[in-house]
Amino acid sequence: MAVQPAATQPAATQPAAARTGGPRVALVTGGTRGIGLGCAEALAKEGWSLAVCGVRSETEAQSGLEKLTGAGADVLYSQVDIGDDDAPRQLLSDIRGRYGRLDLLVNNAGVAPTERNDILEASRESFDRLMRINLRGPYFLTQAAARYMLEDGERGGKCIVFITSMSATVASINRGEYCISKAGLSMASLLWATRLAQEGINVYEVRPGIIRTDMTSGVAAKYDALINGGLTLQKRWGSPLDVGRAVAMLARGDLPYSTGQVILVDGGLTVQRL
Repeated sequence: MAVQPAATQPAATQPAAARTGGPRVALVTGGTRGIGLGCAEALAKEGWSLAVCGVRSETEAQSGLEKLTGAGADVLYSQVDIGDDDAPRQLLSDIRGRYGRLDLLVNNAGVAPTERNDILEASRESFDRLMRINLRGPYFLTQAAARYMLEDGERGGKCIVFITSMSATVASINRGEYCISKAGLSMASLLWATRLAQEGINVYEVRPGIIRTDMTSGVAAKYDALINGGLTLQKRWGSPLDVGRAVAMLARGDLPYSTGQVILVDGGLTVQRL
């Protein structure tokens, strides 16, 4: 389903590549709320056309979509569960029909455990659910997207970004399945960076820390206390737009000689201190 922009962004504010060759196209999974919306908003402000997806209906996702069209983006919304085996085919079919190209994939969609349980009590069902959505889905979407990116023969300027989490390296024993899924996704970014470097496609990992979203709302009091107690060097929550700005930087090509690298957006949380 296509959502028309509320207004067209002036050409002078768009990146040069967008002005000369038409708007570039980004797919942001989970792009209508939370970190995904922050990423999509940052890209919209730089003139990208956006394909975003989520499990909610278009009506339920409307507020997020309106933020993107309000920033001047042409937006295509697909209601897709990224963990479904058919998701890559459906998403790329929608993108092919609407735009005929793909320049950037932001693997953002993910879920937390329905219940936080000690790893001595965690269920197989919860483990399998998180692996399906957080790891298997992005892995095979990247496979399909990379193949599609290579079809048009235009090798320059294409990019893939994996949004992971500080939980890729910071252990939380009451949500072990989440940590493992993000650690696996971190390795996936290295694998795809290694494979796609020869194709001229840069791959990066953006690793957020404590970001204020719906996912963290249930533990806000806990993290408020930890932040005030010095958990992070910068004593504040991160915002989805903090992550979005990092993604926009990578999408612009500001780090062209850094494929395979991890960009930490965590306010200094993982800095080792004595």
